[in-house]
Amino acid sequence: MEFARRVSARFETKRLPEDVDDGLETLEEYKQRWRSVRIIYFTMFLMALGFSIILTGIWPFLNKLDPEAGKEFMGLIVAANPLGQMIFSPIFGWWGNRLGKIRLPLLISLALFTLASGIYSSLELRPDNVKYWMLSSRFLIGVSSANIALCRSYLSAATRISERTHAVSMVSLAQVLGFIIGPTLQAAVTPLGEQGHVWLWGMMHFNMYTASGWINVVMSIGNFMMFLPGVFEEHKIAAREVMVMQGGTSETETWKGIKPNYYSAWTLIIAFFVLVFNFVLLETLGTSLTMDMFAWSDDEALWYMGIMMTTAAIVSLVTFVLIEPMCKLFAERYVLIWGGFSLMFLGRVLFVPWGPDPPKLAQPFNASLNLSESDPMYLGCPIAEQKWCAELPALTLTQFIIGFAFTSVGYPIGVTLIQTIFSKVLGPRPQGVWMGWMTGSGCLSRVLGPIFVGSIYTRLGTYWTFGVTSIMMLVSMFWLHCSNRLLIPPTFEKAPAELQELNQSNGGTLDDHSPEESVRNDRHHSASTKNGSYHSLAHA
Repeated sequence: MEFARRVSARFETKRLPEDVDDGLETLEEYKQRWRSVRIIYFTMFLMALGFSIILTGIWPFLNKLDPEAGKEFMGLIVAANPLGQMIFSPIFGWWGNRLGKIRLPLLISLALFTLASGIYSSLELRPDNVKYWMLSSRFLIGVSSANIALCRSYLSAATRISERTHAVSMVSLAQVLGFIIGPTLQAAVTPLGEQGHVWLWGMMHFNMYTASGWINVVMSIGNFMMFLPGVFEEHKIAAREVMVMQGGTSETETWKGIKPNYYSAWTLIIAFFVLVFNFVLLETLGTSLTMDMFAWSDDEALWYMGIMMTTAAIVSLVTFVLIEPMCKLFAERYVLIWGGFSLMFLGRVLFVPWGPDPPKLAQPFNASLNLSESDPMYLGCPIAEQKWCAELPALTLTQFIIGFAFTSVGYPIGVTLIQTIFSKVLGPRPQGVWMGWMTGSGCLSRVLGPIFVGSIYTRLGTYWTFGVTSIMMLVSMFWLHCSNRLLIPPTFEKAPAELQELNQSNGGTLDDHSPEESVRNDRHHSASTKNGSYHSLAHA
């Protein structure tokens, strides 16, 4: 304990950094603010993990529980999570704006996440209509994950303009690592096998499929405790910073007087949809694609995809660290277009098969032969379900690895800078509802991605699947390039020093005044604040 105390004291912030030592907050408030931001990082990681941790194992698990369910129902199960998140994200965003606090919605959502994860892990008890129980559990996890809108909104409110790119990079890193580490954890528990361990008089099954849900349960309980009073304290500074820069005295009137560029905002929301759609498509399709193209068994697919996801996590980590330095050399919008979207486009093009021969064909399962489903005879592309298997060339392993590598670099850049520019374009206003729409667009892509797999990949094959997604990425990249001047975030001019000193002598922020004085100040400064310095080249 003494050693831990000394280590903690060594890394404790002793004084405010020079670039933020401007009187807007005390050292204690600064430390509490960044502690709350780091808790948001972990929450984003957990919500992403809750979606991705079951992706590589969901098909063999569903096939074990109900062999008649089929891949199309698997697509519905995967889509249920983002559907719940898409529906409830704007609602959670509105709720957070209404309360002015995020603690209560987050505590309720994390309790629901814990319950839904426990239901998923209990499916080995084989209730009636087990596939619908699986569908319901994934939908409830999606509803609880709608708290991401609140997390993004709080992050925008709790960081200064100069801190925003770094903070969004870190929260995006947490989210992408959640997406990538999920399948890695699934691979790590694969040695448990299908039987695993049975505890609590047969009521708790811990095997290669249910372990992922129990991991979610444990981590969500820890996350719940982080949001209890005394641990998580909300500190919002964005509106106060802009208010002081403009020489105002009312945070509310400051952000109300600043109108965002709605065209820019919706352009970024649509771009976010396209980017996430392509990433989730690969994550959803990855396991079944490798089993079809390379004739891998269930265990081999889980193991090799886990290795690739782990490698991708390391590449993504390096990429996130490099985003901030790159944005100091080049404008954020150019790094987004040519660093994020261009690499994602190349990754999709590389997935268009160029192998000389069709993939190995899997024969329909015949129970009378007394062979297991993992017998080489039954591995490969299932010609009975996917007629194109015998007609189209196979994807090569080299193609898959290179395309996966491009995606591992392009997606982190794109998802980070879209959110960074989006939060800056909106200005210091409460962003709960807007972040709900942003989150909802990403969720819509996760709904359509699995459905796309079921309807396009299963019926038409790899040419259509990756041809359509390549065109999507190319069109989006061209649109962003044509609209790049509208992606320039607004700048806020500092008020003259004399005016700032006058404001400080009058009490500083709205919270320092009595209600009567606040009303008078709001009325006095309303006109000047509404015409405040909110400049963007898009409006020049």
